[in-house]
Amino acid sequence: MSRVVIIGGSGHVGTYLVPRLVAAGFEVVSVSRGEREPYQPHGAWKSVHKVSLSRDEEERAGTFGRKISELRPDIVIDMICFTEPSARHLVEALRGQVQHFLHIGTIWVHGPSVEVPTTEMQPRRPFGEYGIQKAGVETYLLEMARKHSFPATIIHPGHIVGPGWAPLNPAGHFNPRVFTTLAKGEELALPNFGLETVHHVHADDVAQIIMAAIANWSASVGEAFHAVSPAAVTLRGYAETMAAWFGREPRLRYQPWPEWKAEQSEREAGQTYDHIAHSPNCSIAKAQRKLGYQPRYGSIEAVCESVQWLIEKRMVECQLPDA
Repeated sequence: MSRVVIIGGSGHVGTYLVPRLVAAGFEVVSVSRGEREPYQPHGAWKSVHKVSLSRDEEERAGTFGRKISELRPDIVIDMICFTEPSARHLVEALRGQVQHFLHIGTIWVHGPSVEVPTTEMQPRRPFGEYGIQKAGVETYLLEMARKHSFPATIIHPGHIVGPGWAPLNPAGHFNPRVFTTLAKGEELALPNFGLETVHHVHADDVAQIIMAAIANWSASVGEAFHAVSPAAVTLRGYAETMAAWFGREPRLRYQPWPEWKAEQSEREAGQTYDHIAHSPNCSIAKAQRKLGYQPRYGSIEAVCESVQWLIEKRMVECQLPDA
């Protein structure tokens, strides 16, 4: 039985990935700080060995890689590596010890698109600390795989959604009140003309592509793959479709960016700027061809499942239209 160690295993993707791994017959070790339960309960977690470990503290002490190696993994899935030095530390401890190493990156490694949908082959032009750091991790891991035979695969998710947390909304940030505004048929302001794009993915579809990468080792090692829904959505189209889901006619207002920003909180305006400045629209053709990846969820379907959870938790007020 192969042993899989998941670093950050109780997060969004791990919630769906761990049951898939257990059902496939893997021995699973979940490494986390021990502060969070999975977003969705599942009986598979009873057979998972849980290890409490603070990555930040262990890396500062220079012991994190050694402690992961001591768990004797055949496969390591790293959900929470954000810098190249962090990746180097772990890889140096695992070289010659693991059969497969999977890093979970981000589609933000691309920066602004030139042609859409963006393929994995297009040159990287990342901006912002998160995208730049993740691109550095990707470059390092692919070099280690292609020049030094380290068995690394990179998975780049889009905006991850699913029951248990608020999804990226049609205004480009995470405040659930946007969905309440649409549910009540009230006016929603969008920046510019609402034509920038966002690209969601359900957490279970990210879990699916990870399983496919493990099953197709020879096709996945030394490669990067997008993990997104079949199609991105514009902010305008997203808002219109969600209004219809609530049984409402969309009432949208468009404002130039400076005017729109002035009416938002600093935090939410910053989140929106990051998302619309990237405007991701990514291809899944490579993952379909090499791994057989077939997302179960479209962007809107994935979001609606998340919003239904928000309604049940009374985080979104859903007022039915008058008869």
